[in-house]
Amino acid sequence: MALQPINPVEDPRIDHKFHRLRDGITYHYLYGEPQGGRSKATVFLIHGWPDCSAGWRFQIPLLLDMGFRVVAPDLMGFGATDAPDDISLYSLKRASDDIAELAKVVGAEQILLGGHDWGGFVVWRAAQWHPELVTHVFSICTPYSPPHKDYVSTEDLAKGPLPQFAYQLHLASGDVGKSVNDEQSIRQLLKAIYGGKGPNGEYGFDSRKGVLVENLPAIGESKLLNGKILDYYVKEYCRHGIESTLNWYRTRRINYEDDLALLDKKTISIPTLFVQATHDSVLKPEMSKNMDVFLPGLTRAEVVATHWALMQKPAEVNSIIAKWLEGQGFGTKSSL
Repeated sequence: MALQPINPVEDPRIDHKFHRLRDGITYHYLYGEPQGGRSKATVFLIHGWPDCSAGWRFQIPLLLDMGFRVVAPDLMGFGATDAPDDISLYSLKRASDDIAELAKVVGAEQILLGGHDWGGFVVWRAAQWHPELVTHVFSICTPYSPPHKDYVSTEDLAKGPLPQFAYQLHLASGDVGKSVNDEQSIRQLLKAIYGGKGPNGEYGFDSRKGVLVENLPAIGESKLLNGKILDYYVKEYCRHGIESTLNWYRTRRINYEDDLALLDKKTISIPTLFVQATHDSVLKPEMSKNMDVFLPGLTRAEVVATHWALMQKPAEVNSIIAKWLEGQGFGTKSSL
């Protein structure tokens, strides 16, 4: 029998917790312990955009069932975590440091890290910034990219090797929030990003253009995000509005400058798992071809899915994660 995804509104398997960091920023996170309270290890799950901690709703039950303690934060600017104006607070290093502080809060001396989308970029860097803390990393869709000594702007990426990254220019521009600024427009944006289309096949998002604002009113239901879980996402995104979540797309130079301190730490030697989504239109398979050079402990897997593999193919993703964890000596799950 398949494990049921958590209900982020009310579910006995998880608690909603908050912690105020050293500088006053408050984080919200989902917290769960395995039955009996004794855990093998602690797993942090880091989401991306436009997602939240509930993006891991299909994986949290698996990890609890395998005997792990689970912590799934809302990243800075998302959900019930604070949304400050300072762009530097949305950097990969800052997120890594915040994870390290939250680990201390829950009493975890070491953690496993799982990431998706922006969360994937975070977990790779967290393993580099805090090697004493992170013992294993798994990333869904997001390949590892080593630090570079030369700065490459998003504009240059979009004009050159990664034209599908052009959408990031629109998301970073400040224009999206001018049109996506209330409950209904946020709802339509989420439906569009998660695969909803208009009556004539219209899309609300294009990787080379960004948000197609003119099409949003016509977007119909998404098969991946609908009903009560869509209602939950809309409520979470209405807390701060959409613009705070887009600060993650405004940090490329900040992340580059931070990365300069990691130029001699490009190799991540701990056990790692990368799960490629074969139909990801942004994080395309060819982007991961050189990862093995820097990840000697890498295990590769793939799932036939789009970027939203966590919820589109949860059984397959869970099976891959479970098999890898078992191979790392964490034992078997009690049920599936």
